[in-house]
Amino acid sequence: MAASSHLTVALNRAEPFSGSNSLPSLIGLSTRYGKSRLLLVRTSSWRSPKRTLVVRNVSSEPTQKLKDPVADEESATGASTFEPDSSSIAASIKYHAEFTPLFSPDRFDLPKAYFATAQSVRDALIINWNETYELYEKLNVKQAYYLSMEFLQGRALLNAIGNLELTGAYAEALSKLGCELENVACQEPDAALGNGGLGRLASCFLDSLATLNYPAWGYGLRYKYGLFKQKITKDGQQEAAENWLEMATLGIVRNDIRYPIKFYGKVVVGSDGKKNWIGGEDIEAVAYDVPIPGYKTKNTISLRLWSTKAPTEDFDLAAFNAGEHSRASEALASAEKICHVLYPGDDSFEGKVLRLKQQYTLCSASLQDIVARFERRSGANKKWGEFPEKVAVQMNDTHPTLCIPELMRILLDLKGLSWEEAWNITQRTVAYTNHTVLPEALEKWSFELMQKLLPRHVEIIELIDEELVRSIISEYGMEDKVLLRGKLKELRVLENVDLPAAYSDIFIEPEESSIITSAEGHVISNSVDDKNSSKLAKSVDGDETVKGNDELESQDKKVKLISPPPPPPKMVRMANLCVVGGHAVNGVAEIHSEIVKDEVFNAFYQLWLRISNKTNGVTPRRWIRFCNPDLSTLITKCTGSEDWVLNTEKLGELKKFADNENLQNQWRIAKRNNKLKAAAFLKERTGYTVSPDAMFDIQVKRIHEYKRQLLNVLGIVYRYKKMKEMSAAERKEKYVPRVCIFGGKAFATYVQAKRIVKFITDVGATVNRDPEIGDLLKVIFLPDYNVSAAEILIPASELSQHISTAGMEASGTSNMKFAMNGCILIGTLDGANVEIRQEVGADNFFLFGAEAHEIAGLRKERAEGKFIPDPRFEEVKDYVRSGVFGAYDYEEMIASLEGNEGFGRADYFLVGKDFPSYIECQEKVDEAYRDQKRWTRMSILNTAGSYKFSSDRTIHEYAKDIWDIKPVELP
Repeated sequence: MAASSHLTVALNRAEPFSGSNSLPSLIGLSTRYGKSRLLLVRTSSWRSPKRTLVVRNVSSEPTQKLKDPVADEESATGASTFEPDSSSIAASIKYHAEFTPLFSPDRFDLPKAYFATAQSVRDALIINWNETYELYEKLNVKQAYYLSMEFLQGRALLNAIGNLELTGAYAEALSKLGCELENVACQEPDAALGNGGLGRLASCFLDSLATLNYPAWGYGLRYKYGLFKQKITKDGQQEAAENWLEMATLGIVRNDIRYPIKFYGKVVVGSDGKKNWIGGEDIEAVAYDVPIPGYKTKNTISLRLWSTKAPTEDFDLAAFNAGEHSRASEALASAEKICHVLYPGDDSFEGKVLRLKQQYTLCSASLQDIVARFERRSGANKKWGEFPEKVAVQMNDTHPTLCIPELMRILLDLKGLSWEEAWNITQRTVAYTNHTVLPEALEKWSFELMQKLLPRHVEIIELIDEELVRSIISEYGMEDKVLLRGKLKELRVLENVDLPAAYSDIFIEPEESSIITSAEGHVISNSVDDKNSSKLAKSVDGDETVKGNDELESQDKKVKLISPPPPPPKMVRMANLCVVGGHAVNGVAEIHSEIVKDEVFNAFYQLWLRISNKTNGVTPRRWIRFCNPDLSTLITKCTGSEDWVLNTEKLGELKKFADNENLQNQWRIAKRNNKLKAAAFLKERTGYTVSPDAMFDIQVKRIHEYKRQLLNVLGIVYRYKKMKEMSAAERKEKYVPRVCIFGGKAFATYVQAKRIVKFITDVGATVNRDPEIGDLLKVIFLPDYNVSAAEILIPASELSQHISTAGMEASGTSNMKFAMNGCILIGTLDGANVEIRQEVGADNFFLFGAEAHEIAGLRKERAEGKFIPDPRFEEVKDYVRSGVFGAYDYEEMIASLEGNEGFGRADYFLVGKDFPSYIECQEKVDEAYRDQKRWTRMSILNTAGSYKFSSDRTIHEYAKDIWDIKPVELP
């Protein structure tokens, strides 16, 4: 009662929301507005932070010192500071509109307002940004380096303003200039640097690293066209290039930070005995830095993105003037295309080459940069043994695996260390986060391709593999050859590659001989004498018949030589290399980490590997505080302060108010406001009108068979069919109105995923135009789903579907965002769902489906022909086949759910098995939603129980258990 009465008083207060009264010290610049224009003036009390920046190319000897032109100015007062207000911010925006022009001067429209505002924010960030790394440089602290192929940031402007606690000031400043902050911010395109959870997690981690004052860098690639811009047509998903860089503003090119990257060529031994990688194709990686400001701290860290180019001299001017224009720019085009597209299609050989080039570029440029920083800080007292005490490299999945041989190459070939020294340093420096249990996602690269593209790295990988073979033999001995053979096959980095020469005689194989059969298929002989071997050799393709010995000739029997199967391809197993080459491996959810121990890396785990769990998290700044201000205000009033934004454990205090009627009423109002905003957004983007009174049921994530969007839409089809069989009164009584929203991209070459997208849109086109159904059911596919769309949909969500086949989702992070925003989940016991259900309570999570430990048995049952499909599942498949959703032939999609074996058959992801449980669980959802008091209570308890899933908690665990870094805060 005491808590309830306290809450009622707090909720009824009429005072507007305000941020902290203590604004951070931001801008050491003065502005003076004259009669006709704004001047930005450096006053005598201001000085640039004293910095000396040394950039060293790892592969070259000379050292170049770059000094700030005012670095030697002495000032007793330092940088002048003031608390920005709306007037000074408006002046700064007007200055950039006039003096940092990218638009014509005759009007101040929204794109121009956005650009000028972003430049103003960048001014505010740069001083803190520079001072952050100046402090790290001065203290020479250990730093974490987070390497990822994806960083799915979303829009940066509002996030930066929010973290600077200047949202109100910028809103007021733009209002004075005739603009709305929200409209201005909408001009910013999402940075097309990622696709799904991997990139979103990486961006959340950077936000937490900055907020918690940990010294760190992020490293990635600056993709010109992103993954693709998704368009939905009558034919389904269509892909187009993104154009996000046209309006990108917060990144800064560092023309003095560039490193050479080599491909192809050959390895030679110099007169000094050192290996030299020479010849081949040479390009440059140029740095672009994006500031990542922390929340309620001056600390601002960097996301360094690499862009690729060829040296200017590689442009063949003679060929160009001779009219051979394409040939003239071949080198430039070859270099630049490395950073054109995220995850280029790799069905072709050229696509595979490009992907491997991308991965190596990220690793090589980043490692050269890290090594150069270590050398600069060490000065004359450079001790390579201390490198792991200053550097922690985290590989986000297997894409940055080449960090291991690249660091070895630098230490061995360029710095002159011994193998033992370099290997010890590398293992102590590098750590690996596993994100998948899917075999196809545990990367393997063609040995021949890698040998051609990166010859020196393959030599190093072969030596690493030899070290591993030695360890395996030492551990298991040579008595049990069957056991040893199995362990080597499972653990080696190199797959289907002969054992190193030192161990080539461990297994003595009997000589293989050809098998000769008669035309009728009977075995005649399994040996061939020298006389007939040449004749038999001619029949290696099985096309020719040969005579055997005299006896066979007399019998006039035709024989054929059965060719041995082609040898399996030689591969480099990147996940195994990650495990061997680093000091730590972690999973990203409790159930996932157990699967990694028990299945994915079980042989390593039995040998020596220790696998830790670091359950993923998301930043509460972007995913509640900024994207859901109505809910944030309620939480602040309930908990008494905004401390929950930095200390999410305080969200747990909401539990004691879950039954408070006043809170429930305001909670529903906040949710409805978000639904109205989402409905307007969906109307604008899809043309469909949806009712805010309906339940908003959302599944937004990458389109993949294991994520089972197909299960969701088949459930909708079953719902629709049953509705059509009822009278209007029966439908209204039986079903709760729903808006079923899908979003996500299918990879351009993933045919089945694209069929599923097409199917969802066809179901929507039929259902949404059915006058008998009306607002009782709507099906919406949102094109080009991204972070900005998520920031609108997630606060509006009431039910969210996380329904992957148990044991196949590593963690998921969108499930955490939905729970934080008071959305109730329906899902399987997979990934972080398990922990979310534990925290929010089993009664506040809709659970269905088979569990992870049952999956293998269920697939075996299917293969043996013992699976009996539920009649309701057969009914819904027949309904799809009836053509009710259009003329498109969905036979191949439906056939994938049928049969007992074969590629693309046998329902590998168990849609049919879980279908009955799923639709029965959906009936429980309808029942709960009818009782709005119960539903609102469940919603509050989901937000309360989400406190564990902050990326701040995850980063603290990485910092303590893996990286061994400490916070360093700007004074």
